[in-house]
Amino acid sequence: MLSNITITDIKEIFTVFSPKGRFGKIENRKSFGLSYCIDGQITYTHNGNKIISDKNHAIILPEGQTYTLYGDKTGSFPVINFTCADFLCDTVISLPVQNTEAYIKDFENLRSLSLFDGNRAEMMSIFYHMLHRLSAQNSSCKVIMPAIKYLESNYQNSNLTNAELAEQCKISEIYFRRIFTSYYNTTPRQFLIDIRVNKAKQLLSEGALKINAIAASCGFSNQYHFCRVFKDKTGLTPTEYMKQNRIYNI
Repeated sequence: MLSNITITDIKEIFTVFSPKGRFGKIENRKSFGLSYCIDGQITYTHNGNKIISDKNHAIILPEGQTYTLYGDKTGSFPVINFTCADFLCDTVISLPVQNTEAYIKDFENLRSLSLFDGNRAEMMSIFYHMLHRLSAQNSSCKVIMPAIKYLESNYQNSNLTNAELAEQCKISEIYFRRIFTSYYNTTPRQFLIDIRVNKAKQLLSEGALKINAIAASCGFSNQYHFCRVFKDKTGLTPTEYMKQNRIYNI
């Protein structure tokens, strides 16, 4: 999830002081957020699920979603609001953290750099490093990473199965599906379809291949299946997408 996102902008960097007993409601959040905890505790409630923010857990806050929060213990919570090129999540996500002090140090560095123009590249570098460290520390990510690497090279295989992906991780198929869905908030099958559709978008924009060739090269069993899935995902047929997004100039 975090290791493959493309950050387009760091919008705001600030610290929220949250007293005990505080209740808040965030409606249609304007951007994604990454929040840490210096001290204290907040409980977020989203879609009936309760998610804890404390010193041992970083929180990903979803763009476009509405949720509530309650201050269980008084404390301070650094927040980085950001936008990214692709879908990240549509629910509040808790990520275990180790050595919170290192993240807080990076946060303070980011906040200082944001005061001056010309520091965007350095800020992006620090933020990507924070996201990479979070991703690497997540145990679920470590377990399923062999399957992700395998997917990167074999998504074109129309016969690819969950059993095959689970084998790459040396775990059972049932356990693989459970931790994959928990980490990515989608099933392995839907994750694979998204990869194939994104690759198809790229090829359609380039316009060098015919529809049937694109379907085959992206791992769809046939052209009909490709067209149906592509329209379900994008709202456009492959031909319509090509006409609207064809790249003609370098």
